[in-house]
Amino acid sequence: MRGDLSNVRFLTVAEVAELMRVSVMTVYRMVQSGELPAVRFGRSYRIPEAAVVDLVTIPGAGTNRNVG
Repeated sequence: MRGDLSNVRFLTVAEVAELMRVSVMTVYRMVQSGELPAVRFGRSYRIPEAAVVDLVTIPGAGTNRNVG
């Protein structure tokens, strides 16, 4: 059985860019590199909000580079 997706919130690339204060292109690069998981719907991507929260709150999440 599949998980319940009723509580999952997806963000657009533009919304993620605004939240992270980076360019839209940076978010696309993060998606392409696998740093940020995303689901493709047609021609656009949607990123789970939880993935963005994890990326900015968990040290080392999404990358092997040091932050700071």
